[in-house]
Amino acid sequence: MINTTSENPVLRVAPAAPAEAAAYFRASLAFHADVSDVAAVLAAGGDRGFVVVDSRSTESWDQGHVPGAVHLPTALIAEQAEQLLDKSVPVVTYCWGPGCNGATRAALALAELGYHVKEMLGGFEYWVREGFAYETWQGPGRKDADPLTAPVEGECGC
Repeated sequence: MINTTSENPVLRVAPAAPAEAAAYFRASLAFHADVSDVAAVLAAGGDRGFVVVDSRSTESWDQGHVPGAVHLPTALIAEQAEQLLDKSVPVVTYCWGPGCNGATRAALALAELGYHVKEMLGGFEYWVREGFAYETWQGPGRKDADPLTAPVEGECGC
């Protein structure tokens, strides 16, 4: 039995039953994609099965974006999505990073228009921090992986 007491802030509210937890985490994976998973699929080439959408402003896009992403600011989704995206292809949205909910708002706007959509956790910040190549208005860029967000060598194993 799980010991839940008001003195233990972690267990003050008991963990969900295993079946409920499994349903929650399964649902979470239906809504989110990991930066490293997106990068791995893009690096593999071929038919990736999804399109990446950068929902930030033009100034932000110019500062840096995921190579091959479609630039579609959230404010323009309603008027431009149908010209830029195919409803039969899932969309992965991103914005600046975990402190920004722009990708969530973009995902909502796209879902309301009938697109299948996931949000890329970590956004552009974690794309760069994990050491993946990006593009700017000046050309390509890449930084060393931040050891707090990605392994310096090998794979994270998660």
